[in-house]
Amino acid sequence: MPFRGPPSQCYLRVPQLRHPTVNRIPFARNDLDPIDCRRHPGRPGPALARPPFRSPLGERIQREICADCWRDWLQHQTLLINHYGLDPRKAESREFLYGQINAVLFDDGEVAEVDTSRRGTIGPPGS
Repeated sequence: MPFRGPPSQCYLRVPQLRHPTVNRIPFARNDLDPIDCRRHPGRPGPALARPPFRSPLGERIQREICADCWRDWLQHQTLLINHYGLDPRKAESREFLYGQINAVLFDDGEVAEVDTSRRGTIGPPGS
């Protein structure tokens, strides 16, 4: 038997939930003391709420990199994944990305270039 009643009662109304951290920087904690970020010394930035990885590298990132620079890295990482056609499920792709974290965030290694003029002709590193 079809529902009979005014049209306004024919739709399921779902309450909108508001989360207190909606407009905050992802990974940032405003209640933590700002840190002196390694990428821009002398300019304090918001600290990461937790290490991005469960490893010594993740703890180092939390200690030395601000949330703004981490967000910039995530955008650059997406660019690298798309440009080189990386599959983060594969060990060699993860190794390449971890190397790029060290190169970009800690100036420890060679930064991979993204040449947009060669679009569609780039394969994974080492291929």
